[in-house]
Amino acid sequence: MKESRALLLLLLTSFIWGLSFVAQSVSTESIGAFTFNGIRMILGALVLIPFAVPDLKAHRGNKEYFKASVLGGLAMGVALAFASMAQQIGIETTDAGKAAFITSLYMIIVPFISRIFGRKIEKKIWLCAVVALIGMYLLCLSGGSSISKGDIYLFLCAVFFSIHILVIEKAAKNLNGVVLSMFQFFFVGIICIAGMLVFETPDLGSIMDAALPLAYSGFLSCGVAYTLQTVAQRYTEATKATLALSLESVWAAIGGAVLLSERLSAPELIGCLLVFAAVLLSQLDLRKISSASR
Repeated sequence: MKESRALLLLLLTSFIWGLSFVAQSVSTESIGAFTFNGIRMILGALVLIPFAVPDLKAHRGNKEYFKASVLGGLAMGVALAFASMAQQIGIETTDAGKAAFITSLYMIIVPFISRIFGRKIEKKIWLCAVVALIGMYLLCLSGGSSISKGDIYLFLCAVFFSIHILVIEKAAKNLNGVVLSMFQFFFVGIICIAGMLVFETPDLGSIMDAALPLAYSGFLSCGVAYTLQTVAQRYTEATKATLALSLESVWAAIGGAVLLSERLSAPELIGCLLVFAAVLLSQLDLRKISSASR
């Protein structure tokens, strides 16, 4: 798969995730964070079973492949479990705009972690990250606000999402992305359901009240979007992938305007344009453009 096509898959992922902020916010009125994430992750895993089974059958008897898939799914699942829980708890106590902005800080954290482990990062990527960060600020925080407990949870979410992106980059290169995602969701579901049994007391009525958000988050946000991310990241550098995925904040703002009749202010519109520009710039080979113009 060409990197340009992988980028399109990541943009689709960001679109689905952006709208999931609405679903996650609505669900907080009915069920707790452990219940929400436990159910939606299991739904996501169940959706992928028919697509994962053929690959597992094709590698029947290959214990090393199965072991690598399970361990890769476990590593991805642990990172995603912490990220998802921190995000859902943060959304319960922080408005959606701030949640989108703080979560998107992973686009700065990923290059920083990569640099710690000795990977060279293009100066262009750092510039794009800064431009996108300014865009996120205009989009989500230009009205002014203060830091809350929920903001801290969301920052932790950004850290764990950064780790999740880097784990995927390593685990998905030689393994089937759908199989990895299926194991990932099962592990996250088990972790969150265990937390649900210990910390929450959900009932069938409250779960049914959140049926629509759960369906969207389980089937689309998990089953489709996270799988697209796993598949596409095989062909895209983690630092570039983060910029494409950061568009979820833009889609969240647009989704709020369309679905909740919220209007985007002038600074918010400028923020959207800056993020789009940053993602576009990250994919351009400036040296080739410069050579062609001579």
